[in-house]
Amino acid sequence: MARGLDALTSLTLKHVRDRWWNDAFAEFLEQALKPRPGKRILDVGCGVGTAEISFARLQISQLRLFGVDLLADRVREARDRVRGINARAGFAASDAVHLPFVDGAFDCTFCVAVLQHVRDVPMALAELARVTRPGGLILAVEPDNAAQYWFSSVPSGMEAFELGRRFLTALALARGEAPAAAIGPALPGLFSASGITPLSVDLFPVSASYVGSPPPAVWKARAEAIEAAIAHAPSDSLRRLGSDFAGAVARYGRDATAASASFVEIQNAMLFASLGQRPDSA
Repeated sequence: MARGLDALTSLTLKHVRDRWWNDAFAEFLEQALKPRPGKRILDVGCGVGTAEISFARLQISQLRLFGVDLLADRVREARDRVRGINARAGFAASDAVHLPFVDGAFDCTFCVAVLQHVRDVPMALAELARVTRPGGLILAVEPDNAAQYWFSSVPSGMEAFELGRRFLTALALARGEAPAAAIGPALPGLFSASGITPLSVDLFPVSASYVGSPPPAVWKARAEAIEAAIAHAPSDSLRRLGSDFAGAVARYGRDATAASASFVEIQNAMLFASLGQRPDSA
């Protein structure tokens, strides 16, 4: 299974930034952002420096890379990883809606699976545009969390998935978080509303499947994820719903094991990569 993809226990395509990054996607970033000598590229929500390491390996002279992330421990890890390959990259802890840079500081600005976690997406896009020079490129890559595909060959798997949608959505709303949104396909429109000229949209499927029952480690990870979610539920009714969900997943695991080689589970989500441009100054 692709790490970070488990629609059974999460409303969002989690950790796609750090854990899903194949050669095709790295090549797409290179083609879209066109790193060249002397260019300054900003990575918003850089995680542990995956993109910076990918760009550094191109060995482009005088290319300057910058990464910001909300979590300081990720920034430290990214700095340590990039230092190990002697790349020209700087990092800072920062919120996507308050970037610590002057107007027009970068030739290209991009983010991957970040806006799905931002409450004020228009504000974040306005910041991306602000720190990008006129004529510079802006790239945002986001999933459509409202359209995750799920199939299980045993009925208890479909039942567990539906119960999980109810619990995880209710939990997100109770904690003041927006439930999963179809932000990926909405990006071109959001770009236009933020004064960014849309140029293109590319799609990247992120899929996972099992033929035959998943190993015990998968069920253990699912149970732990549900247990952690229940622990953060703010009400007894939500905790009861979470317990029902946990029980449904346990039944699903038993049915999958009993089905053995005839068992099938398929998941699929889609990433939408929207490329835009900050208009030239009049």
